[in-house]
Amino acid sequence: MKNLLIALAIFLYGCAPKQEAPTTPPPPTIPVVEITSGLATTYQEYPASVEGTVNVEIRPQVAGYLDKVFVDEGAYVKAGQPLFKINDQPFREQLNNAKASLSAANATLINTQLEIDKFTPLVANKVISDYQLKSAKAANAVALANIEQARAMVGTAQINLGYATVKAPVNGFVGRFPKKKGSLVSPTDPEALTQLSDIQEVHVYFALGEDDFINFKKQYGGATLNDKLKKLDPISLLLADQTVYPTQGKIDMIDGQFDKNTGAITMRATFKNAQGLLRSGNTGKVRLSLQHDSAILVPQSATIEMQDKVFVYTVSSDNKVKKMPITIVGKSGKNYLVKDGVKAGDRIVFSGLDILQDGTVITPEKAKPALASN
Repeated sequence: MKNLLIALAIFLYGCAPKQEAPTTPPPPTIPVVEITSGLATTYQEYPASVEGTVNVEIRPQVAGYLDKVFVDEGAYVKAGQPLFKINDQPFREQLNNAKASLSAANATLINTQLEIDKFTPLVANKVISDYQLKSAKAANAVALANIEQARAMVGTAQINLGYATVKAPVNGFVGRFPKKKGSLVSPTDPEALTQLSDIQEVHVYFALGEDDFINFKKQYGGATLNDKLKKLDPISLLLADQTVYPTQGKIDMIDGQFDKNTGAITMRATFKNAQGLLRSGNTGKVRLSLQHDSAILVPQSATIEMQDKVFVYTVSSDNKVKKMPITIVGKSGKNYLVKDGVKAGDRIVFSGLDILQDGTVITPEKAKPALASN
């Protein structure tokens, strides 16, 4: 009986279905792209400040109480247009006093001339000595000098009276008025009456560091900076709301030296501003284009950022992936420009990087051109 049970157990075991050994899953199919090199354009942005081509302080040239304000803050004015009126009564009285002094000097001159006319024949006939005639001529010379002095005083008084009306020296927009009607103003005031800016064209100032300036100079031919300025491409201005100003500008000035404190050099671009969209004091960014020959281009979608470093997964000849750090020097469209880490002709994983690890074997699939393009 025992032998029968053993035989039955062996029979049942032999009839049981055999368990198949586990199989290795196939390598994942991953899009792969080949790194290329070529001409690329990158854009660098630099903080910038806007000033009118003419940006002047309006200050009084005589002291007195502000009697009238002819324009409103922010108004557009033309050269010669009155802006402020300082109480001119003291200056009118000074002018009247100067004119009276001139009249008195003229009367004195006439009187001295009468003395000369009286003494001249008497001296000729030797009735009197020539001392009195010489004295009369000396008095006449003093009277002439006093007339010139009085005329100068009249001119000064007229100028001061004219200064009582403060006029716009150029066309432009006026700024805020810190002093209101009735305020006492003086040429020695630390604060100006207002600012006046001519903004038909504006100057946009920005600064380049030493390395950026060296690279900037390499982009353009010419023996001197002036030669290079003539060959510079127009630049764009990015406003504070991240919109691009509709008119491009031209760089027309490079400072003569670097700032010792910042290590940067100031540059200036001029933009047309016919619509008055820009005002002195605006801020923004200028966008400079740089051309790169034989640049190594890596799609941004083919990179992964970890701990402030950027990596790609390279694909070896046996289809194993390896995480490789790269050095980025700029952006062009949807591509990074890479300095180190990979070279033209290398294959890298285009997408699906989050499921990969070093040494993973994949089945490469050529990325679609539309995805891999700039």
